[in-house]
Amino acid sequence: MDRYREQAQEILNTVNQVIYGKEELTEKILTAMLAGGHVLLEDVPGVGKTTLALAFSGAMGLSWRRVQFTPDVMPSDLTGFSIYRKDQEAFVYQPGAVFCNLLLADEINRTSPKTQSALLEVMEEGQVTVDGVSRQVPRPFLVIATQNPYGAAGTYALPAAQADRFMACLSMGYPEFEDEVRLAMGKEEPRRQQIPAVCSGEDFLHMQGESQEVFIHERICDYIVSLVSATRNHEALSLGASPRGTIALARMAKAAAWIQGEEFVTPEQVQELFVDVMRHRIVPKSRYSVGERGKEEILRGILEKVPAPLERRGPGRQGR
Repeated sequence: MDRYREQAQEILNTVNQVIYGKEELTEKILTAMLAGGHVLLEDVPGVGKTTLALAFSGAMGLSWRRVQFTPDVMPSDLTGFSIYRKDQEAFVYQPGAVFCNLLLADEINRTSPKTQSALLEVMEEGQVTVDGVSRQVPRPFLVIATQNPYGAAGTYALPAAQADRFMACLSMGYPEFEDEVRLAMGKEEPRRQQIPAVCSGEDFLHMQGESQEVFIHERICDYIVSLVSATRNHEALSLGASPRGTIALARMAKAAAWIQGEEFVTPEQVQELFVDVMRHRIVPKSRYSVGERGKEEILRGILEKVPAPLERRGPGRQGR
């Protein structure tokens, strides 16, 4: 195992010492971040989302900020603004909350669509434009956003263009009984106080690059496109996944293969990630009133209907 893959495993080990019983979730979040993507967590308050973001930022040696989204949060709070300084007789730019490596956007669907849209440019291009001047944010730049899945009062539906910017939509869920007992006994507090950095931001950029060098066969790409195309032609969906979803699934599959020590992407990795990459990109037709569980059933039905490649193939193993 090479240096960077070992560091990736150390990141997971460190985070899992802080967040109990969520090994599958933490691996998927790291997979999305290695693929250069952002993560949307649909969950109720109090299940550990902030602690999760803090654990990742600490383990990866990244700077981080948290923004609690409310109706009065303005776009300039995120992107920054220019203020006139009398002593300098000039306008001076004040950076906003996005100037960090890891941004926790808490309850993103409680702020206005205008403020939500302020994140579009920085999530896609890694820069913000204020007063006609574009400024790069630090690299790597990653967003972990949370929203309430129940459509509570005072929320604004996340626009499709905004939701599409998130590579994966995941849920933490409540802890298992034994893990919650450990929380009640306060056994996690010492672990939270000191989260050691196992790599630097520069190391993580190398991990991102290395993970995307994993080989993906053309037949696997055909399989991915077939799955995504099936969401666009499904009778219960008015909106299927965009080509951005296709790219996201391919990139996450590469990152998953890299973490698992594989030399090439397999159909199993695509299948494991398909629902998480697609659930927030599809929109059911009005006569099919389904919740998140219904979306998952639709997507799992697509996985059952679309045939997967029969053989694993690496760089030197061409299929028929």
